[in-house]
Amino acid sequence: MMPVLNVSGLTVERSDGASIIEDVSLALEVGEVMGVVGESGSGKSTLALALLGHARHGVRIGAGSVRIADTEMLELDKAALRTARSGLVAYVAQDPGAALNPMLKLGTLLTEGLSGTSAEKTERAREILRKVGLPGDDKFLERRPRQLSGGQQQRIAIAMAVIARPKLIILDEPTTGLDVLTRSKVLELIRQLCVSDNLTAIYVSHDLAVIANVADHVTVMYGGQVVEQGRMRDVLATPRHPYTRALLDAVPSVQLRQALRPIRGRVPAVGEGPSGCIFSDRCDHAIEECRVRPGLKLAGGSLVRCWRPELAHCLTGLSRGSDHLEKATVVKAPPMLTATGLNAFYGSWQVLHDVDLRVEPGRCLAVVGESGSGKTTLSRCLIGLHDNATGQLSLDGASLPITVGKRDQNARRQLQYIFQNPNASLNPRRTIGGSLEAAIFDDVDRRSGRAKAIIAEALDRVGISVDLASRFPSELSGGQRQRVAIARALVAKPAVLLCDEVTSSLDVSVQASVIELLRSLLDDGLGMLFVTHDLAVVRNIADEVVVLAGGRVVERGATSAVLQAPQHPYTRSLLANTLQLPTDAGCPSMKPAAAR
Repeated sequence: MMPVLNVSGLTVERSDGASIIEDVSLALEVGEVMGVVGESGSGKSTLALALLGHARHGVRIGAGSVRIADTEMLELDKAALRTARSGLVAYVAQDPGAALNPMLKLGTLLTEGLSGTSAEKTERAREILRKVGLPGDDKFLERRPRQLSGGQQQRIAIAMAVIARPKLIILDEPTTGLDVLTRSKVLELIRQLCVSDNLTAIYVSHDLAVIANVADHVTVMYGGQVVEQGRMRDVLATPRHPYTRALLDAVPSVQLRQALRPIRGRVPAVGEGPSGCIFSDRCDHAIEECRVRPGLKLAGGSLVRCWRPELAHCLTGLSRGSDHLEKATVVKAPPMLTATGLNAFYGSWQVLHDVDLRVEPGRCLAVVGESGSGKTTLSRCLIGLHDNATGQLSLDGASLPITVGKRDQNARRQLQYIFQNPNASLNPRRTIGGSLEAAIFDDVDRRSGRAKAIIAEALDRVGISVDLASRFPSELSGGQRQRVAIARALVAKPAVLLCDEVTSSLDVSVQASVIELLRSLLDDGLGMLFVTHDLAVVRNIADEVVVLAGGRVVERGATSAVLQAPQHPYTRSLLANTLQLPTDAGCPSMKPAAAR
């Protein structure tokens, strides 16, 4: 059978000739899904765009071939490319809000690129809406994107991509930020479409568990190179490259609380990588031979760019801790933050119903639930940004007003909020140092000239060099910006951190480093409320968990108890839809780190 997608020697480079992705080859047949994984900066999105025959400003496709069906994409002129990008290959972006024109009705969004009569186009729109699990009636077609939930918007984005019956669909992080139930539905939709519509798919993601549940094949990229490629189970259950092994070791588990090991260092910038093995400067097992660049070779059923591909398979568990991170004994301390009978409204619509909670010093309370369950509204009530609420709040034993405008300076200092998107708390026109200095509450510290020392201490605490204080947020990576957002909260000397989905958009290595950082803050005595939909992250940071459904607490208790033996059907459904990596056979001859 001829491949639907055949990519050979694809190279994308800057105008100065420095390679962004280099010599990438892959092939897919009808109905197959290729997962593309790697850290931010590894070249995943550049590859996805190149498959569309597109390169960003200042970048060019330097060499190679991209053949979809019988069409060579890199030989098409602009007009032919526009036609190919609707009927031959389609693209689904990470953020559906950025892809859906807010001024257009859904019917127009779906049919504007189709040919045929109005009745034929509308019937095709109804058909594709039914396939993606959405209503196809006139009332729904009259809606606009803002009237849909995040999961519905993503389904519309997928429907727009497949409505013209393309041969290939490219999905760039389409489930990042979705709760586990919505994510499960979207992944099932993608699998069904690949079968029912004979779609072939490229699925770009940093979430290895998602890739394990949707992909037939996996391509692991690092520094613009393919370092491992093969069938999903061969790559993710028995990895042969140290980088793949390191990514897997950074993934938290919902079954066991473990010490996560971030990959030291960072992905090399374009033109910065070592001359030999691209991963050698971050690899704990590099040898002299790694000074020479290895080629791709077959090992254990996969193509691997490594001189010692047998080693990674035998590293299983060596970088993992055990369950010792569980707090065996709990010494109850007076809570720093409490909420009693908390209710919240949007107009006359009640979204929180009699919620009680307590956040204790040195302990983390996780709040979990699907989108719309009330998690973010709850955290906004606690920080004082939602004024249509009733109930009692207290901070360090004293009554806390519902709205932030009525709180004194000390209360505002003691409660600090870390947003999902760090750009929400970092002024793009201020340097990193300037943003941190603005968050220092103590005027004495400002007047005494201690601001620079406080900033340097906070940056060091989160693993950011003080040399970056003079840079702007746009000059940092996403992981660095998230760490700076945490540092900005720390300079206020808070008693409680409110963390709203702070790891959901991070790749697994950066997520591991942020989790370990937050754990260390708990050891320092800070209280923490951690809002998330990721139960594996909850298992690895939270001491207690509150499960919200429809604005009501349906279950609460110690994290291990709730996740190992959930009592409420809703909690059980969340766990049932939590994705897991395939079982790793490991290397029986090697002992875990604790025993060495």
